[in-house]
Amino acid sequence: MALAALLWEMARLWWSNMSGAVLMVSVAAVGLWLAVFYLSDRKKKRNLWQQAGRDVIVVHCPSPGRFTPNLSPFVLKLLTFLRLAGLPHLVDHKEPFGPKGKTPWITLNGEDFTDSHLIIDRLSRQYNIDLTDSFTEEQKAAAKAFTIMIDEHVCWCLRAWRFNEDGGRNLKEGMSLPFYKRLLFPLFIWQQRNALWHQGVGRHSHDAVRAMMKEDLLALSKYLGNKPFLMGDTACVVDCSMFAFLANILYNYNRSPYYAVINEELANLRPYVDRLKSQLWPDWDECLASA
Repeated sequence: MALAALLWEMARLWWSNMSGAVLMVSVAAVGLWLAVFYLSDRKKKRNLWQQAGRDVIVVHCPSPGRFTPNLSPFVLKLLTFLRLAGLPHLVDHKEPFGPKGKTPWITLNGEDFTDSHLIIDRLSRQYNIDLTDSFTEEQKAAAKAFTIMIDEHVCWCLRAWRFNEDGGRNLKEGMSLPFYKRLLFPLFIWQQRNALWHQGVGRHSHDAVRAMMKEDLLALSKYLGNKPFLMGDTACVVDCSMFAFLANILYNYNRSPYYAVINEELANLRPYVDRLKSQLWPDWDECLASA
């Protein structure tokens, strides 16, 4: 009996070790296959992007929304700049996140560039584009300050409403998510709330964030006044940022208090958005997901 028990235990241990080895080999094989598939797929995509042609900018970003051409204000900002500057470009939705894990990013003549601010700066230098050429030094400084306020403060206040107050419902309403992405949506919301907490805006009460956001909108409204664009008669990069964020409020945030502020208190902001939309986005409806 003792010998039989010993043989049985040896067989069990052998099978257990073999099962573990088979499992490890299987996992390694699947991992290798996925890596080869990814590299092959990425190579095919790069070849496709190259076919866009010399000096054609390929913008990589998430799929369009139901109410705006993109739910990311930074994507909408970049696309608006490209239209304002008249630069040839194509939009790719298959690889929305770039080497730094950010969106949007671009491919230009085989090179990758990421972050909307850095992309616009790079393209402006490369193509010798200066949308502030007719501005005074004071106007240029004001445009720079407003751009930073919008991109670095308005941005986080809007995220606080989108993820902390609204729980991401507006995202689900504004875009079509496949089933498997809907399963991961709670994790995405947690990541955004965590980012808001570490950035600092997420540590404030909803009322405090709303007050800060209203002050920003009021500053934009007062400085805009009766001018067609924020800095005067000529649109520039700050208008691309301002348009992108205000359009998001008007089309994606209609339950937010900021929607009411723009429509009921700051009468010059909605016509400003409509003016830029009419001028630079005549195909707005065709760019929506529903189209």
